[in-house]
Amino acid sequence: MGKRLRTQRRGRGGSQYRSPSHRHIDDVRLPAFNNGCGTVKDLIHAPGRTSPLSVVCFNGVADYQLATEGVSVGQKIVVGGNAVSPGNILTLANISEGTSVHNIEKLPGDGGKFVKTAGASATVVSRGSTVVLQMPSGQLKEFSPSCRATIGIVAGNGRADKPIAKSGKKYHTLNSRSKAYFHVSGVAMNAVNHPHGGGSHPHVGGPSTIGRNAWPGQKVGRISPKRELSKK
Repeated sequence: MGKRLRTQRRGRGGSQYRSPSHRHIDDVRLPAFNNGCGTVKDLIHAPGRTSPLSVVCFNGVADYQLATEGVSVGQKIVVGGNAVSPGNILTLANISEGTSVHNIEKLPGDGGKFVKTAGASATVVSRGSTVVLQMPSGQLKEFSPSCRATIGIVAGNGRADKPIAKSGKKYHTLNSRSKAYFHVSGVAMNAVNHPHGGGSHPHVGGPSTIGRNAWPGQKVGRISPKRELSKK
């Protein structure tokens, strides 16, 4: 009859595949206001994230922001204006070309959706009716000039260079982020365990693109692309 696939287990949402919400300190959104000034009170560790957080006090209210490289305790953080300095939060229209930014809004006011991983940053390429950014992947993406972003690079760069030393440390490191440690490919399994398994040597043995209407036990490999409607 076969066994339950890893993709099915992930879809059902066991504890191994759930985000550790009890380890998340805050959802880390850009301030709701467009003009203001705050002071960095502390830099803290965020277990559920790859980067540390900075505790910024705006008018007596503590707010959590992604820590920026070079930002220190006691530094002023400006929201709005046109002062391009690490940690400041500006609209893309006021950020000059060649500037590194992170925590970029997808739509004006959504609090930031892109480039939030430790050591990551995007670069402003051009400004006009839309602002073009080069993402960490190298892709060029257009944004509204009213979208905001934080100046600088996300702190915590070099985390991948940390020596793990032994398997147990690797297990706990990934487990804290709800990531599975061991990952066996489907072609290495037996036919009873996976649709790609079996055979005299590791190979898929058929098309690896699966239809969107296939039943869950078949949905492995690449999901078929959406069919583009013909234009008349």
